[in-house]
Amino acid sequence: MFKSGFVAIVGRPNVGKSTLLNSFLKHKVAIMSNKPQTTRNKIQGIYTDDEAQIIFIDTPGIHKPKSNLSTFMNKSAYSATNDVEIILFLTNIDQPMSTGDKMIIDNLRNSSSKVFLVLNKIDLVSKEYLFNYLNELSQEYQDIFTEIIPISAKNKNNTDHLLAVIKDNLNEGIKYYPDEMISDHPEQFIFKEIIREKILMLTGEEIPHSIAVTIDNVKRKKDESLLIQATIIVERESQKGIIIGKNGAKLKEIGILAREELELILGSKIYLETFVKVEKNWRNRQFQLNEFGYNDEDY
Repeated sequence: MFKSGFVAIVGRPNVGKSTLLNSFLKHKVAIMSNKPQTTRNKIQGIYTDDEAQIIFIDTPGIHKPKSNLSTFMNKSAYSATNDVEIILFLTNIDQPMSTGDKMIIDNLRNSSSKVFLVLNKIDLVSKEYLFNYLNELSQEYQDIFTEIIPISAKNKNNTDHLLAVIKDNLNEGIKYYPDEMISDHPEQFIFKEIIREKILMLTGEEIPHSIAVTIDNVKRKKDESLLIQATIIVERESQKGIIIGKNGAKLKEIGILAREELELILGSKIYLETFVKVEKNWRNRQFQLNEFGYNDEDY
């Protein structure tokens, strides 16, 4: 019997949702960063084997909104929990349940989907702590969670078991996508996410939430190489200076890292041209949010 279904991964920022998705797929679909609120759109990753096809939906971290972009991200995350078979609520076991975690749990309380509590980062706690914590949570939330499963997404510890339990809880179904397909996002979405990831990796705390990336042109050349022209959007002139760096060094480093990864993904030579542009307060301007791919009307 072949099974299939949709599974949403939700939680607060920086709890390892994208890392978990990538570990399931054994391929990088969602960008990863140690800075919170890395994922901004719902990212769909497709797992297929001989037994099942699982369409995972990675979501932005749910947080207290401080801009129209933040509001969009929260709506995007909660909308992903509609019409799915299973919701994976991911939280870090090395920290006590926060008010943010409990707010999300309250929102999931009346869900018609099966809800799994997935406790990440078990590599950071003792076995005794884990045992006691599982007992405590089982008693407190037994009416909400179908399963409580501890894992380490980074180390892939117990993720195979989690995948098996997900399969067990799916119904017989059709194959929605071809076997070789691992994401339904167009290439240009992947291009700008990879560039954005490298910016997150190489810049300080004030930059990540203030940037957007647009792909302005993609052109296949006669030698089968690909020319990609992208613009990095920031909110202030000072941020533009940080992105460009002294004598253009930072922008060059961002471009090299992004190009190298894109070449690995696409298997062809890449020429990447990046530009930096200031758009003041873009995160609170709906027409610019729409232009940059954060369309509130979708939710």
